[in-house]
Amino acid sequence: MRITAALDIDEAEIEERFVRASGPGGQNVNKVSTAVELRFNLAANTSIPPDARGRLKRLAGRRLTTEGTIVIQADRFRSQEQNRADARERLTDLIKEALVRPKPRIKTKPSRGAREERMKTKSVRGKVKKMRSRKVDFD
Repeated sequence: MRITAALDIDEAEIEERFVRASGPGGQNVNKVSTAVELRFNLAANTSIPPDARGRLKRLAGRRLTTEGTIVIQADRFRSQEQNRADARERLTDLIKEALVRPKPRIKTKPSRGAREERMKTKSVRGKVKKMRSRKVDFD
């Protein structure tokens, strides 16, 4: 399965199982297994770079099993073929998102004007609070 121009996933690493779907479909939903459960063994995969594999684990979240398998449920459509295409597309999108290397953060300091503005708002707020308090005069 082609992910990008440089990355292909072997079809043997993807396992599809067809199960009965819930939701709309009338009598068809009780008779035909249209939902797709796609399983991708991330632990056994070697084509995805290690840094992207770590990001993919984080992005997969609850869809990642303890054995290192990503499970994608697709039952949005009434036809098996549409659900199969949907599950594969969702897996492709997830892997593409993991391949994008995040831009490193560059530390910056707040500008002088920003610091002065912050101090000014703090002092104004302090004056407002001071005006609220009652001073008891015993003279």
